[in-house]
Amino acid sequence: MQEKEYQHFRRGHTSWRFLVLLFMPCIMGRGGTSVFAKEPPQSPAKFETAQTPQPTAASGASNKPHSHRFWDKENTWLFAGVGASRTLDYFSTLNLRRRGRQEILITNDAVDNHAAFAVIEAAGTGVSIGASYLFHRYGHHKLERWTSIIHIGLTTGGAIRNYSLKTAHITMSAPAP
Repeated sequence: MQEKEYQHFRRGHTSWRFLVLLFMPCIMGRGGTSVFAKEPPQSPAKFETAQTPQPTAASGASNKPHSHRFWDKENTWLFAGVGASRTLDYFSTLNLRRRGRQEILITNDAVDNHAAFAVIEAAGTGVSIGASYLFHRYGHHKLERWTSIIHIGLTTGGAIRNYSLKTAHITMSAPAP
């Protein structure tokens, strides 16, 4: 294949995989079932009698048994890992461009503008934290953690790929007299 055709194939293939991994949490529902699966019908509400004891706030009973604070120690470390992996991706992509290679996920103009590229990387970290917060807010605590774990893995893998690529050797032809 020609180099240009190969780059086009890689760009399309990579973006397809990226989209699948990006939307995987949206496709998955509670307990690993698909969003499209029909939920079992709800049983009719049972009437409570006066003899049924009601949990009180003083007894320590919680409606959310697996609840935790959003900024707990584990999330803080995961978000720091996301920021570190985005920083690694920033420097690996700049190194890739200095060696004459082409960026495949965003335009080269965005990467060559260092301030804009730093903002893009910081925004990626913010979006990851925001997605984790939404999962936390709606009770999907496993997805909340896995959002950061997958983000760290994909970004670090991309940085490793950037450093692994060979330097592009550009041949210059002699200028015409």
